Amino acid sequence: MNFQLVILVLCLLPVQLVTANEKQSTGWQLHLIDGVSKGADGARIADVNGDGLADLVTPWEEGGMIRVCLHPGKQNVRKPWPAVTVGKVASPEDAVFVDLDQDGRVDVVSSSEGALKTMHVHWAPEEPENYLAPEHWKTELIPATQGLQAWMFALPMNLDGQHGPDLVVSSKAVDASVGWLQAPADARNVDGWKYHRLTHAGWVMSLIKADINQDGINDILFTDRRGAGRGVKWLQNPGASKVQNQDAWNVHVLGGTNHEVMFMDYADFNADGIKDIAVATHQKEILLLQQNEQSGIWRDSMIPAPYDLLKGKSVRIGDINLDGVMDFVHSTEPNSGPRKPGVTWLKQVSNSEQSLQVMPVSDLRGTKFDLLQLVDIDEDGDLDVITCEERENLGLVWYENPTK
Repeated sequence: MNFQLVILVLCLLPVQLVTANEKQSTGWQLHLIDGVSKGADGARIADVNGDGLADLVTPWEEGGMIRVCLHPGKQNVRKPWPAVTVGKVASPEDAVFVDLDQDGRVDVVSSSEGALKTMHVHWAPEEPENYLAPEHWKTELIPATQGLQAWMFALPMNLDGQHGPDLVVSSKAVDASVGWLQAPADARNVDGWKYHRLTHAGWVMSLIKADINQDGINDILFTDRRGAGRGVKWLQNPGASKVQNQDAWNVHVLGGTNHEVMFMDYADFNADGIKDIAVATHQKEILLLQQNEQSGIWRDSMIPAPYDLLKGKSVRIGDINLDGVMDFVHSTEPNSGPRKPGVTWLKQVSNSEQSLQVMPVSDLRGTKFDLLQLVDIDEDGDLDVITCEERENLGLVWYENPTK
């Protein structure tokens, strides 16, 4: 199969979706990772104990807690994972792993919206053997964020070249923005963290570290789903010596101004050596953005969302069936009408049929799925799907890829 021709068919020609019968078994087995609280709201990944396996951190929005789950190893991966509540905060929307004080122990930073509107650091225990002991974790708020904005997402990223990782942060609603928290010389001095506003926003969903203009400096790629300035954008990093100057950061719009853009992925889905963008939307479409290598110009195209569902939430790019062609995995929020699977993958069928086959990953359980992660959780050579479901409280789960 000519890969470039496949992608041409995928993005430029009319696409007919061939749906699978949701009454049949999806072939993907659901496994619970953690389900002790309410409102699991996305999972972020890091190897926090150096065993080479993917550990997870999840904010439980309704339950008001931050939970870390440690991968138990291949033999026990289909059972609930060992877990710890590292802190309790109101309305947490995001949590991310980062060794903030560079002591070799991986901490957690959480972002809260609601009435709290504050970010917190959850400091990891001094002794590795106490990582799963909640009494050895310490939670502190970051004063520079207290009551300031409805915080949505954080991205560890050293912007000023000093003192270890800073935090790119984003928010929603009144006075929303994309900005960054500058780390002090002593990261444990929470009073020393300084907030720098970079650009106004409406409701930021994704933050991705990416060298968009290939100048050797990582920029900030983000999706803004609401307001007059919505779309897929990037903030051009002016370099470490200028990052504190808001005017030195230029905002570039890549597309999506006619869409409510949700979670996106940044990966090469057309095998041209340049990373592309796929975005879930609330317009019954998945938005695709591709950059021309010579001109640098981005062009957009759309493919229909699975089952013609309106409210897409997240999309990921990966070779699900190991055929050498990139596929799309998609999740949705609650939609009206007859219930359909909330997590699906769009499989390329053939260039002659000009079609994608929509294959269910989840069954009909669950309606509000969140951020997707594609990881070989069971170490069998194919990509599994990690997600959270918060409306029917399926919790933090993974779906086992049946390919191998």
